[in-house]
Amino acid sequence: MNLKRRAVWSRSSVRLRLLAGLAVLLVFGLTASTAISAFLLEDFLDKRDDRTLRDRADAVAQVVAHGPQTADADQLAALLGPPLGVVAVDKDNKVLESTGSATAAADALARRSTTVPVGSILTYDGHDERNGLSAIRVPSPGLTLVDRTPTKRVIRPAALVLCIDTSIDDSTTAALIKRQLGLVAGALIVLLALAGLVLRLGMRPLARMARTADAIAEGHLDERLPTRSDGSETDLLAEAVNRAFDAQARAEATVRSMAADTSHELRTPLATISGWLDLHRQGGVSGPGLETALEHIENEVGRMRLLVEDLSLLARLDAGRPVEQDPVDLTELAAGVVEDAQIIHPERRVALASAPPALVLGDAGRLQQVVRNLVGNAVQHTPARTGVLVEITLDRKDVRLRVVDDGPGIPAQDLPRIFERFWRAEASRSRAYGGSGLGLAIVEAIVHAHHGHVDVESEVGVGTTVTVLLPRRKGQP
Repeated sequence: MNLKRRAVWSRSSVRLRLLAGLAVLLVFGLTASTAISAFLLEDFLDKRDDRTLRDRADAVAQVVAHGPQTADADQLAALLGPPLGVVAVDKDNKVLESTGSATAAADALARRSTTVPVGSILTYDGHDERNGLSAIRVPSPGLTLVDRTPTKRVIRPAALVLCIDTSIDDSTTAALIKRQLGLVAGALIVLLALAGLVLRLGMRPLARMARTADAIAEGHLDERLPTRSDGSETDLLAEAVNRAFDAQARAEATVRSMAADTSHELRTPLATISGWLDLHRQGGVSGPGLETALEHIENEVGRMRLLVEDLSLLARLDAGRPVEQDPVDLTELAAGVVEDAQIIHPERRVALASAPPALVLGDAGRLQQVVRNLVGNAVQHTPARTGVLVEITLDRKDVRLRVVDDGPGIPAQDLPRIFERFWRAEASRSRAYGGSGLGLAIVEAIVHAHHGHVDVESEVGVGTTVTVLLPRRKGQP
């Protein structure tokens, strides 16, 4: 799929999800900031209004405390100061006079002021909840108010209800919230635009990776994701994907090589069988020669059967199928293999060093195949004078089996490939012995299936040592 045809803003787009998450965080953060600002402003204004009321109430109380006082309305207004309103009531709580913001709600303020303790502040929202007032009642015995109007009305209030209009503060808070919301919307747009730009720049490495992955999918198998070796998350991702591509390439190469090697191994016996059959059809094989031909055909069929069985075994082990978990004495098993080798090759020096019983858990037949393959390799691929020694020792947690020969050794450049399937250091001699090049590969697969480890050490002119480590059976002394 071409990257240009990808839905960049699809529902599953990482960029879209990041922007959506950032938008949610910004909306939450900016809205919370607006709410906190409005709350702090409203709290400040409420406390300022309460402080103003208490200060004015204290001033009136100080005036009244000096004894009978006479003042006109203008003097009282100057004493209290803006933006206060006043409601003067008699001892029966009847409104005698009201000024300023208290005029519209004088009766309600006079009535409600008696429901709270003297000196406490009450709030009144009005009938439409838009004319908010805060008020405080102050007793005023001995205070006389003179109205300077032509009537010269004299008022002797029993108490004064001082109030302040809080609707102005509410409108201020509302205006702040509206402006803050406007700023939030503007900031959100700007921040999301900047975030989109930053994400576009930050997602460029991923876009390059996608283009490279498309190129690999189209058949450019040598392509790899670009890396900058800067330790960033995208760089680590690219390196991990590159390792996966390399592993896949190696696996595909192994499969191709194995297919080619398998066909090559089968081609020789098939050609031999076909040749003998053609010779028979042409009348070239008859009498005693027919028995010889059948013997050759049977040998080649045996070689193919052995190859197929080895490949089938490797396939089962590669699939991770569990092996038997029976107690096996590796020393006894190795002794049997060495004894067989001594009978088959009486001219060779094959020996088993003295060893105690070595119990492991596993499949006796497969473990015998491991020892047989190792001893067989040492005997078949070394000169006649070479000695082969099998040693078994016990570690604290492992049983160590070593097959040592003093043959010509293996060159250092060949050691990394020693367990490769169908690989032979000397192909012609191996085929002369009927080997398929799978012996050591089978050894490694069986040992790994038993949770063990196999290693080869060799030095040209000194000899070769193959070491197999297998977990000891628990409870073995």
